Amino acid sequence: MTGGNAMIEFRFLTAPTEEEALQILGLYREAGWWENVADPDPRDIGRIVAGSYCFLAAFSQGRLVAMGRVLSDGVSDAYIQDVTVEKGMRHRGIGSDLVRGIVERLNADGIRWVGLIAAGNTEDFYRPLGFRPVPGALAMLQR
Repeated sequence: MTGGNAMIEFRFLTAPTEEEALQILGLYREAGWWENVADPDPRDIGRIVAGSYCFLAAFSQGRLVAMGRVLSDGVSDAYIQDVTVEKGMRHRGIGSDLVRGIVERLNADGIRWVGLIAAGNTEDFYRPLGFRPVPGALAMLQR
């Protein structure tokens, strides 16, 4: 899959290499998603990728710089999560190309209901990609 970024290679991963797993772990940490985990096991990354419906990674000069993944039953609906781009690579369209690539894959697989939770101030990022708030819905989390 290629996007509008000629210097970026997009690839769906099913079993990341050890180096890719470490780079994915670095993106999770940089995004602040695993702050409360003292020392995550890099093997957890392999299980995360394998347990996802699909996992799209973006590479710049062989280095993994962005990722996004999907949870789905593969039939009726899908949820995009863990979309992030390395801070130094942001504002280049990589994240948008990544989300478009994920949605294209889901649509090709016959999945038309695609949801996500736009965390923080990311709503403006997702709107141009066709995502809208769901009236009457509220994202909830069990703690």
